[in-house]
Amino acid sequence: MATKAKGIRISDELDEEIARESKARGKSWSAITNELLEEAVRMRRAPGIGFVDGPTGRRAVVAGTGLDVWEIIATWLEDPDEEVLRRNYPWLTEMQLRAALAYFQLYPDEINKRLEREVQWTPERVWRELPISRPRNR
Repeated sequence: MATKAKGIRISDELDEEIARESKARGKSWSAITNELLEEAVRMRRAPGIGFVDGPTGRRAVVAGTGLDVWEIIATWLEDPDEEVLRRNYPWLTEMQLRAALAYFQLYPDEINKRLEREVQWTPERVWRELPISRPRNR
C-alpha cells in the first residue's frame, strides 16, 4: 500500500492520547494514528461496528456484542436469508445484523481472508495444536 506524508493539526490533548496509545501498544505514533484513522473511517461507513484486540490482532465486531463480524457472515454465507440469520442470532437487533452485513459488503476481502483462516481449524488441527482439547477416551 502506498503512503503519503500529510501534515495535520491536532490538539495537544489528542496528541497526548495518541502518544499514550502508541506507548501502550508498542507502535510508532504514525502507525497508531493510521490504525485509529482507518478504524474511525470504517466505523463511520458501517455504524454499529467496533474494533477489539485479540490473539489474532485487531478485528471488527458488532459493537456491544463481542461477536466478530466474520462469525455472523459465516452463518449468512451458509444460507443468505435474513430470516435464517435472525433465527441464528435472536439476541441481536435488526440494526446489529445489518451492521455486520454492511461491513462485509464494504470490506469483503478482510472478512473472506478471516473465513479462509477459520476453515483451516479442523478438529484434528485443534487437537494437534491444543492437545488438552482432545476428548479423553473412556
